[in-house]
Amino acid sequence: MISIVVPAYNEELLLGATLRALRDATGTLHEPVEIIVADDGSTDRTAEIAREHGAAVVSVQLRNIGATRNAGARGAAGDLLVFVDADTIVPREVLNAAVAAVREGGAIGGGAAAKPDSDDPAWGPPVLRFASWLMRALGWAAGCFLFVRRDVFERVGGFDERYLVSEEIHLSRAVKRHGRFVILREPVITSSRKGRLFSTSAIVVQFARALLPSTLKRRDRLALWYGGDREKGGK
Repeated sequence: MISIVVPAYNEELLLGATLRALRDATGTLHEPVEIIVADDGSTDRTAEIAREHGAAVVSVQLRNIGATRNAGARGAAGDLLVFVDADTIVPREVLNAAVAAVREGGAIGGGAAAKPDSDDPAWGPPVLRFASWLMRALGWAAGCFLFVRRDVFERVGGFDERYLVSEEIHLSRAVKRHGRFVILREPVITSSRKGRLFSTSAIVVQFARALLPSTLKRRDRLALWYGGDREKGGK
């Protein structure tokens, strides 16, 4: 069985499209699939929308992305775990390739390339292309799409909850020690909203801060990820 875990906080605007795409993507898989939304203290219609689209809901109050992902995984029944961000569209070919990599290709986990859902802001696509190239070169999965065999996930202790960001990098490094870890060339489509919600200078400062290990454990210095701002219209 495949379990797809979607962590979410106040994602009423984008979650429906993410879940519809996941339902479409699972249509050609020849095994059972469940979708779990790990709702981390949302104050909007996130949980309601999840249920409307047939997803199970795990409710937590953590404000910690790694811990929220882990909570969703604990509520899952599958032997293959797929983690998808609530603002990310997973095309059918990406999910098929991920499942095939594990079921037929001997991989124990991996991720995918990513591209933005729009050219706004203009610097978004080239930055994301570079980031995707870098993550592939380093063999790290981007947090917006990551898959791993459940037995390996449990062996490495899941996502490291000490880190409020970069948890996907720590998991990638841990999983790679146990077998073949692949980064698919097929891209997922992820929201470029952070580039619209924050100024370029604010984003640069946030990523510069994130280079300091101590900052990765301080929510008050990670507004780009934990500020709670969401667009109210459009993408």
